[in-house]
Amino acid sequence: MQIWTKVHISDKDKNIEQIAKSLTNYLYGYGPIQDIQRKYNIDEADRQVLDQYTADRIGGLIMLFFAKDTKRLNDIINKYNITPIINEVTPEIEGYIKK
Repeated sequence: MQIWTKVHISDKDKNIEQIAKSLTNYLYGYGPIQDIQRKYNIDEADRQVLDQYTADRIGGLIMLFFAKDTKRLNDIINKYNITPIINEVTPEIEGYIKK
């Protein structure tokens, strides 16, 4: 029998850590989260909890991606493909481009 469980990886990979931190800042550093934080008086400690949770989750996904563990990635995708809160995804990318 298989059960769904959460595993915390204690081995540190500085590349994964840097990518996860950068992506968390990319997702939550600016934009609507700042407005929400002000509107609902979310303090810095609670914001840190949210950012840490996000970075840990992103780090896990990156680790699975680098390991080419498509089975576990698919398991996560299938488990969290629930009633959508998000209507439609419009991919957004920022960065330097050559013109």
